[in-house]
Amino acid sequence: MISLLFLFAVFLALGLFFVFADILKLPTVKASKAMINTGRQDKKLSRTMEALFLDAAVKVSRLIRMDEYKKSRLKSILKAAGIQMTPETYTAYVYVKAGAIFLGIIPCLLLLPLLSPVLVLLAVAVYFQESQRADECLRAKRDLIESELPRFVATVEQGLKNSRDVLSIMENFKKNAGSTFAGELDIVCADMRSSSYEAALTRFEARLNSPQLSDVVRGLIGVLRGDDGAVYFQMIAHDFKLLELQRLKTQAQKIPPKIRIFSFLMLMCFLLTYLMIIALEIIKSLGGMF
Repeated sequence: MISLLFLFAVFLALGLFFVFADILKLPTVKASKAMINTGRQDKKLSRTMEALFLDAAVKVSRLIRMDEYKKSRLKSILKAAGIQMTPETYTAYVYVKAGAIFLGIIPCLLLLPLLSPVLVLLAVAVYFQESQRADECLRAKRDLIESELPRFVATVEQGLKNSRDVLSIMENFKKNAGSTFAGELDIVCADMRSSSYEAALTRFEARLNSPQLSDVVRGLIGVLRGDDGAVYFQMIAHDFKLLELQRLKTQAQKIPPKIRIFSFLMLMCFLLTYLMIIALEIIKSLGGMF
């Protein structure tokens, strides 16, 4: 009886949803997914649930109120991370996604009460994960760019021996840079052509908020002001090489524990093979005795 009532409530809710969706002229799921995928920097297509969550987040975002400092900071983080959302929509998306999981407690209390604490913990975990997603994307992007800075600094150091045209040096390096760094250099070069060189470099530094990039930008601005940047870039090139070696050592230290797991699995496979051979020999010997 309870299952029939539950099915009746589900189908009634679906029917009312489709009726009100037609009255309010809500976009279909395919239309929402097409809007989300338009202009995305990554090539992964959005899922249906993501489209529904984002559609609800756009409506909830009208109720979100943020102070100017938090709004401007989150806006810069989203822009640098490549997330095409306003700060209000991003915040509303976090609330909607975590709230949708939290609302699953209602049917769980009727059918499986023991599952309710699991959903509460899952909703809290999703909230913190989604709220930190922009920072994680920006951190990953910053790490990719910082890994290419030693090579960029060495290129600038060599380029200053023949020319002091910062824009041409950056455009030449862009041809051999990674996709992430090349995309940022595209923005910087376009910004430098349309405005002041120093202002464009300052905005480039502010987007990523990287200490290493700040040192590079400081040197480039010094070159634009007429300073002899060759010695400066030689110094930071030496420092960046040391940082790169430290980063590689840190990555190398993370590899042995992963290898140890597979080595243990191989050892267990060898032991099982020997045990199977010994067991088969024992069984054959016992069969010969009888």
